[in-house]
Amino acid sequence: MDILIRNALILPMTASANDPRKFFRGSVAISGGRISSVLPATPDNGSDDRGTESENRSRRVIDAGGKLLMPGLINLHNHVAMSLMRNYADDLPLMEWLADRVWPFEAKLTGDDVYLGARLGIAEMLLGGTTTFVDMYWHADRVAEAVLESGMRAVVCPAFIDTNYEAFERETVRLVERYAGADGGRLGVRIAPHAPYTCSPESVRKALSLCEKYGLGIHVHLSETRSETETIRQRYDKTSAEYLRDLGVFDCPTLAVHCVHLTEEDMDILLRYGVSVAYNPQSNMKLASGIAPVARMIGRGLTVGIGTDGPCSNNDLDMWDEMRTASLLQKVATGDASVLPAYETLRMATVGGACAVGMEGELGVVAPGARADLILVDMGGPHWAPGNDPIAGLVYNAKSTDVDTVLVDGRILVERGELIGTDTVALVREACRRVERIERR
Repeated sequence: MDILIRNALILPMTASANDPRKFFRGSVAISGGRISSVLPATPDNGSDDRGTESENRSRRVIDAGGKLLMPGLINLHNHVAMSLMRNYADDLPLMEWLADRVWPFEAKLTGDDVYLGARLGIAEMLLGGTTTFVDMYWHADRVAEAVLESGMRAVVCPAFIDTNYEAFERETVRLVERYAGADGGRLGVRIAPHAPYTCSPESVRKALSLCEKYGLGIHVHLSETRSETETIRQRYDKTSAEYLRDLGVFDCPTLAVHCVHLTEEDMDILLRYGVSVAYNPQSNMKLASGIAPVARMIGRGLTVGIGTDGPCSNNDLDMWDEMRTASLLQKVATGDASVLPAYETLRMATVGGACAVGMEGELGVVAPGARADLILVDMGGPHWAPGNDPIAGLVYNAKSTDVDTVLVDGRILVERGELIGTDTVALVREACRRVERIERR
């Protein structure tokens, strides 16, 4: 045994929504990067009845008194290097935001810039209890480099639009051959056609040949805005979902992002092809894209997880804040306060995310055999008192600063709220200086 976490309030995320015993006090043992046992406390003494024996065989014992142990959060959609663009292009509609601000700035970025932006965003996510993220960006090999150095888990997705397809193909081949499955599977790779309106049928078909050759999945923006859906309707006389289906995109494992303007028929298509959805409520609100029909998607049986989107359109990578917004926005949209309750929201940010990246049972749960991607949340702050319902507390009042400890593959990356091995003050200073140089180019 490598680590024993004892005296924790454990939220395993394995119970059904109707199970009254969703959490319990006990201990979790970790060995070889995986959870080897989950032991409830005994009724007589309130502690693990095999605790002493376990402690004697452990390299490290963590007393989690006053803290809640749960799976690490999964940020299902991100552009992490856009940390360098935080507060750079605010209060603009999507197409003006992209064409006038984002794309001109991105045209100046080097691989070194993307690497630094990724390091900054990864630090933010780890400190906030996110252990896995799915990224879509250029210079994806440099994002992969930052991920592997950090100890975090990620699915890195090189992106393309029609104007950069050749560079994308070279980058993808290099990325797959060098990094796919690196460090025991901690780094996955998918390809990312940016969106239906930026990728022609010809470039999408070429990209699909890469998927077939290397066994890759897809990560794509879908039905984000009314402008997109109207453009695709005018070009092809189809919805965006129909367009991608007919090209064969959904024949690959697909994670579709946003999905704000889906028709009922679109939802049927996604369900039929097993397409997963990344819900990005704050980005959709900020860019006035609309409210995704998440309640209806879940009701139909679609797999839905939660993502923050990039730090330029959110403007943070805080999954706690995102979960709160995710739940509240669906209540407003439907006029039903019971829609997307706290436990279902937590499932989206853990179990749902794991299913979406093809790691069901591996991530998103505290269970024997699962990977030890775990977090400890300190419930001692005044904003937690009196602690009537810890599950509701996680969604409606928890803060990223409540995260005390973060483990990925059983390695402690955050301890007592501090990122191990990274000088975050120096990292922030470097990022600020770098942006000044980029703007002068």
